[in-house]
Amino acid sequence: MMKNDNVLKSKYVTAEEAIGKIKNGSQIFIGSGCGEPQHLIHTLVMNNNLDDIMIFQMLAHTLADYLGDEVFLQRFSVKLFFVPVNMQQAAFEGKVDYIPTYLSQLPQLLRNKQIVIDTVLIQISPPDVFGIASLGVSVDVTLEAVRSAKTVIAQINPRMPRTHGDGFLHVNDIDYLVPFEEELIFIGPETVDEETARRIAQYVKELVDDGSTLQVGYGHMPYALLPYFNDKNDLGIHTHMISDGFIPLIKQGVITNKHKNFMTDRAVATFCMGSRIAYDYIDNNIQFYFGTADWVNTPGIIGKNDNFISISSALEVDLTGQVCSDSVGRQFFSGTGDQANFIRGATLSKGGLSIIALPSTAKGGQVSRIVATLSAGAGVATLRADVNFVVTEFGIAQLKGKSISQRVIELCQIAHPDFRESLIEDAKKNHYIFPDQLPPLAEDLIFIEEYKSRITLKNLKTLSVRPLLPSDEIAYRNFFYSLEEETVYLRFFHAVTTFSRKMAQEHWANMDYRKNISLIGTVQNRGNKEIVAIGTYAKMDEKWAEVAFVVREDYQGQGVATYIFRELERVAATNGFEGFIATTLPENLSMINLCKKCFSSTDITENEEEVVIRMKFSKPDRTSSGQDS
Repeated sequence: MMKNDNVLKSKYVTAEEAIGKIKNGSQIFIGSGCGEPQHLIHTLVMNNNLDDIMIFQMLAHTLADYLGDEVFLQRFSVKLFFVPVNMQQAAFEGKVDYIPTYLSQLPQLLRNKQIVIDTVLIQISPPDVFGIASLGVSVDVTLEAVRSAKTVIAQINPRMPRTHGDGFLHVNDIDYLVPFEEELIFIGPETVDEETARRIAQYVKELVDDGSTLQVGYGHMPYALLPYFNDKNDLGIHTHMISDGFIPLIKQGVITNKHKNFMTDRAVATFCMGSRIAYDYIDNNIQFYFGTADWVNTPGIIGKNDNFISISSALEVDLTGQVCSDSVGRQFFSGTGDQANFIRGATLSKGGLSIIALPSTAKGGQVSRIVATLSAGAGVATLRADVNFVVTEFGIAQLKGKSISQRVIELCQIAHPDFRESLIEDAKKNHYIFPDQLPPLAEDLIFIEEYKSRITLKNLKTLSVRPLLPSDEIAYRNFFYSLEEETVYLRFFHAVTTFSRKMAQEHWANMDYRKNISLIGTVQNRGNKEIVAIGTYAKMDEKWAEVAFVVREDYQGQGVATYIFRELERVAATNGFEGFIATTLPENLSMINLCKKCFSSTDITENEEEVVIRMKFSKPDRTSSGQDS
């Protein structure tokens, strides 16, 4: 029920009148991000009668204009839960104070009076005929601040979108209403290296299936990946922030939310930061649900989304998998946010996973972001036990369930080539890996992406084929020990009972992915990709390469051998070879028949001990891919 007209009219005041009600010594919460009431903030600062005021804000922008003013700093104490770019230096100089906390836990701190708020300054959309207004682009923690404050001052701005969800307020719950129209703060995308973003997106997209529900973390790199998702289908959104980057994907039908099993047909978020592109699109748009941070950003709620994928960023990742995302050393660059919550929510999700996406270097390539140990003073935002995938422009590292030594190899593979050898040496000094561990090739291996392909087998399983990497050592070992004795004998010509680290190291030492390469075939088994086949060729001379492969018994007869054989031919032809030579035992009829089947030109030499088969490629310049055959 709305109060009578006279009472309602008395609430409409100027900004000066409303701010004049604030007492010295007050603790004030200001609405966050692009929802902050700029007119009220300027009026607050310009009121020379106010002193000893403590300001709390989640994402601050306008206050940055005053941090160079000593008089302001004497009168106001600024407490931030997140350090934006334009306040990083001020935070380092002690002009503002940083309070580390999860965004999702801040409402509870307000409810429990661990942070006491006297007055809250917010911005709202114009009330409707029933007296109901919207917090618009900033629901997050602002709603709880309104409920916890003694006095609520709201700037009514016709340019504030009216959003659906938890952010509705009745004018009866507001003490002072200040009509003032001004443009909302615009936050444009930060500049990123387009080629780096494209390459990172290429790898991230491998992990994102159609129909997945995404969270895209705060930061320039995760949002720079969005334009490259335009070939995906029926994605859903459950994230903390809506930005301009989502809107084209929604308009193109890439983001539909229709396959979400939780909050179906709705994009769920807590706030919006962008420009009129986003603000106009979310205005009165039922496709969006803006909820409070203590609901949207908690692992239990996040995990209700099947196939949930968290994509966030980092400043540094150490070789054990610890992630720093809020500081470089002792200088704070952002905030705790809810990265850990979304990653843990992804773990709770059926079919879910999490990705940390970051460029491999900083400062123009002078500094590696994959580091032996985090910088002194750096905060651990995400624990090593929580991290799943880490992606740079050089590839994908999978850490979940991996030992420290495995993590070192995975992460060194995706570090910039200039830093791989030194990272391996540091890992040896830290006793993370064996002393004889070879470093990954100090080369950009982006070209091996062309060697990847996949096929649907006769049993309807999908076989993914890609080059073997040093990080596959454990999976390679598991593959060897899964083979039956006869299969091993036919492959190696004698009984091999062990597959040692030494054997694996010798294999990596000879591999250059051009003249010597192994392709593996993997299939998904309960969230893990198992190696079921491996094919190898090795240079004999400029024209000929020796070829060999083996397929696990339960996948023989599924077309695996034929497919990998032809993929090996494709790669070998790309690298200048004109034919293969295979040496096998006379009793290995399946191998002999396979060679005849795959190659029209074969020359077979046979004696009692072995059979040598020479196979000439029909098209030496063949380069077409076998993807999705």
